[in-house]
Amino acid sequence: MKYAQPKGTFDIIPEELKPEDQWKESSRWQYLESIIRTLVRDYGYQEIRTPLFEKTELFVRGVGETSDIVSKEMYTFLDKAERSMSLRPEGTASVMRAFVQGQLQQLGTLHKFFYIGPFFRYDRPQAGRFRQFHQFGIEAIGNGKPEQDFEVIELLYELYRRLGLKNLKVLLNTLGDASCRTQYKTALLEFLKPHFHTLSEESQARFSKNPLRILDSKDKNERALLEKAPSILDFLSLESKNHFDALCTLLKEQNIPFIIDPQLVRGLDYYNHTVFEITSDILGAQNTIGAGGRYDGLLPAVGGPDLPCIGFSTGIERILQTMEGQKIPFPQKVGPVITLISLGEAASKRAFKLLYELRHASIPSEMISDKKIQKALQLAEKSHTSFVVILGDEEISKNSAQVKAMQSRETLELPLDKLVEHFKKQS
Repeated sequence: MKYAQPKGTFDIIPEELKPEDQWKESSRWQYLESIIRTLVRDYGYQEIRTPLFEKTELFVRGVGETSDIVSKEMYTFLDKAERSMSLRPEGTASVMRAFVQGQLQQLGTLHKFFYIGPFFRYDRPQAGRFRQFHQFGIEAIGNGKPEQDFEVIELLYELYRRLGLKNLKVLLNTLGDASCRTQYKTALLEFLKPHFHTLSEESQARFSKNPLRILDSKDKNERALLEKAPSILDFLSLESKNHFDALCTLLKEQNIPFIIDPQLVRGLDYYNHTVFEITSDILGAQNTIGAGGRYDGLLPAVGGPDLPCIGFSTGIERILQTMEGQKIPFPQKVGPVITLISLGEAASKRAFKLLYELRHASIPSEMISDKKIQKALQLAEKSHTSFVVILGDEEISKNSAQVKAMQSRETLELPLDKLVEHFKKQS
C-alpha cells in the first residue's frame, strides 16, 4: 500500500523538482534560513525554541477566544491523562509562556528573541496557506518606545530586501490604547447597527464578541460598506497619536515606504497600538507575507509582568513562493568538494580508504564505483562537485590519481599520499 502525506502538508526534499514545486527543495530552505540567521545576529536577537504543543488554555487566553485561530483552526486533542492540548498555531503565546515560566525578566530590561519552526492550523489549503506551515518570527519585550516598533518593522523589511523581493507594500495602522478602542467600538457599532441584517453570518457573530474584527472582513459588499465606517485614527488619545506619529516619522527618515490603512486590525485579539502587514503581488488572495504589531497586555494575561511587547511573523513558504514567482535567483547548490571515481576492485578498496581520510580532514567527499567512466562523470557533475579524483588500476600501480577541476576542466596528476594535504591547503 502506498501512502501520501496528509492534506495541507508537503515534503521538503533535496532532489530537483518540477518548476512550480522548486520552492520545496531543501537547499532553498537552507539558503533562506542562513539569511535569517545572519540578519537576527546583526540586530541582536537570540533564538528561542518552544514545544510543538501546549496546553490549549494558553492559546485561548493568549491568542483570544474570538479569534479564527482558536475558534476554528486549532488542532486540539486530549492526552492520555485527558488534558486538553493543542498543536501550536502561532509563536507568540508560547514565547510569552516560556518567558514567564523561565523568569527571564530577571536577566535584563530588554529581551529580543527569534524563532523558526513549524506551526499548525486546520485551514483550507491554498496558495501560501497550509495545515502545517513554517514561520520565522521575532518578539521584543521591555521597550515600549516607537523606536522599538521601527526596529521590528525595519528588520522584516530588511529581510525581504536582502532576499531581493520586489513590489512590496507596507500597510500600517494603530489600534490605540484600551480607552481609544472602547470609544471607537461604540462608534463602529453605531455605524454598523442599521446594516446588521446585511452582514455575513461571521460578521454578525463578531458584532457582539469583537466588532473590530469585522474590519478584517473579505466579503466584497462589506468591504464597500466599511469604506464609509469611522476611522480609529479619529479616536486616538494624545499619547497614542504621538507614538504613531513618531513611528511614521522614523519610517520616513529611513526611506521605508508605507501606506496608512485605518482598517488594518490583524486577526489576533492581543494586538494594540501599532499593527502592520507587508504584502506582495504574487500569492493572490493570501498576499500577506509578513505581519505583526504591538501586544502590550499579553504578558499579564498569561501570568507574567506588565511589560511592553512587539513582534512579527513571516511565512517561510510564502517568502519562497514569492521569490519563485518573481524569478529571484537562488545560489547554486553546494555539492561535495571531491567525488572519487574508482574503476576496478583494487581501486575501489584504495578509494574507500581515501574517502574517509578526506572526510576526517573536513573535506566533503563522495565516492562513485562500479560505473563506466562517462556515466560516473555525469553523476559527479549532477552532484555539483568541485573536483573529480579518478582512480583506476593504472593510477594504483603508480600510487597516484587523476584530479579534474569540474569548472575549468583542467586535469593534474597527484601522488595519493599527497592528495589530502593538497586539498586541505586549498580549503
